[in-house]
Amino acid sequence: MDGIIFKVQENALIALNATLVVQMVSFLIFMFLLNRVMIRPILAVMDERKNYMDGLKQSVSASEKEVEDVSFQLEERESFARKESLEIKKKLEESGTSVGVETIQTAANEISMLKQEAEKEVQVQITEASKHMKKESETLAVNIMEKILDRRLNP
Repeated sequence: MDGIIFKVQENALIALNATLVVQMVSFLIFMFLLNRVMIRPILAVMDERKNYMDGLKQSVSASEKEVEDVSFQLEERESFARKESLEIKKKLEESGTSVGVETIQTAANEISMLKQEAEKEVQVQITEASKHMKKESETLAVNIMEKILDRRLNP
């Protein structure tokens, strides 16, 4: 045996010799190096990308929840502001109505007072005019009687 590891059969379909062992060892070394140089870094990058995408999904879902919360708060604030503005509007309308009523009452009172004063003035003027007319009518009556009688009357 001259250093042959395997006994070679000449008429076999597949010949098993030392090259097969060398090829298997070189294939295993190639697979080991391929695993170290290519497959592990690719798997690491894929895991990193998956973790990054999962983080983005969580961030997006958290942001969507935050947007929903903020929009809900805005809707609540808007509803509260509308209710408050309606209450203020109602109070202002009531206040305006009461001020209007007070103004109308004040104006009516002033009109009534002015009317009473005007009636008093008219009454005074009528009384004075009546006195004046009475004096004038007496004087006129005396003048007419003097002219009719052609003599002077003593009043």
